[in-house]
Amino acid sequence: MSDTLIKVEGVSKKFCRDLKRSLWYGMQDLGNELLGRCHGGNGELRSDEFWAVKDVSFELKRGECLGFVGRNGAGKTTLLRMLNGLIKPDKGLIEIWGRVGALIALGAGFNPILTGRENIYVNASVLGFSKCEIDEKMEEIIEFSELQEFIDAPVQSYSSGMTVRLGFAVASLLSPDIMILDEVLAVGDANFQAKCFHRLGKNLDSCAVILVSHYPHHIKKYCDRVILLERGQIVEIGNADHVLGQYQKRYDVSDFEPFVVLSDNVKSASIENVSETISSGGFLEFDLILESKTEVRCDQSYLNLVDKMDVVHAQVVLTGLEKVYNKGKSRHCIRVGPLHLTAGNYSGNFVLYGSNGKSTIAHLRHCLSFWFDGPSSLGPIYYPPSEVKSD
Repeated sequence: MSDTLIKVEGVSKKFCRDLKRSLWYGMQDLGNELLGRCHGGNGELRSDEFWAVKDVSFELKRGECLGFVGRNGAGKTTLLRMLNGLIKPDKGLIEIWGRVGALIALGAGFNPILTGRENIYVNASVLGFSKCEIDEKMEEIIEFSELQEFIDAPVQSYSSGMTVRLGFAVASLLSPDIMILDEVLAVGDANFQAKCFHRLGKNLDSCAVILVSHYPHHIKKYCDRVILLERGQIVEIGNADHVLGQYQKRYDVSDFEPFVVLSDNVKSASIENVSETISSGGFLEFDLILESKTEVRCDQSYLNLVDKMDVVHAQVVLTGLEKVYNKGKSRHCIRVGPLHLTAGNYSGNFVLYGSNGKSTIAHLRHCLSFWFDGPSSLGPIYYPPSEVKSD
């Protein structure tokens, strides 16, 4: 028996931008299928249609990990949904041998009104496991997910992080032949991410893995081959260093492009006096100047430090900015660190939330930049502490 577990030949998928046309095309396609005809006549694009995935081909064997990279909208998730059988390709052939454990979207495959335990039974049954086999794995799945207190609560009461915990535990601990992992692992906390990738490393010898991630260190560490997708087509395929290098060259911009989004109650928001160069273990310092038209209440505040590919390397909860801001201008001196990043140029995305995170007071994208003079090694995302002093 061949070790090839996935074979994809010339797979394409198209979508329609217009909802009414999409429904009409769906009825046409269903009729054509019943008559043994191709979608859209000979597979050509119709009005308002576009190719989400176009002529993608690859093979994956047991013990291999294939990475997919590309900008948002490049077709990565659409391709993974076809591999998992959630949607059908319009052209091409997909052959899969073995059980598939997939984690593509938050809550995918979970019934929100069922408990976590009940969803484990349902998901494992769909994969072909008997009740006895599920019972044997149940405690291990619950322990891995760290949801002992909540496993008998409805999944609709879970946070996004809890849903990821349960989804990954089910997908990875039921001995799948193929694991398909999309970017949803980025929702989990740093410790659970490390735990997931440790489990992934243990499973690699016995299964084939497809990994979509915006974190270069994940791609470099686990992937034998990497595919770069652009507008649904393969533009680069090779080892991780080569493809990630081409990705950087293709989308590299010399300067970060800033923009600011403000609520109606805020007149202006800006970042000043930013540290230009920071050494390993040093601190990022800057001033936030906020001018409000009326009284504004802030409940949450965050700063994400990103590299030139917009990959998040550090997430900071800015404690001290949760307060009521009176009408007028205020200045807040912020200190973040100690920082431990890969050497390079970084930018900051800053956001203030109100209404318990439901409304945006101010969103400053690429509002600051600095050079980090640190080690060249890559590490996982982490959460440095912060200090805030207000005038």
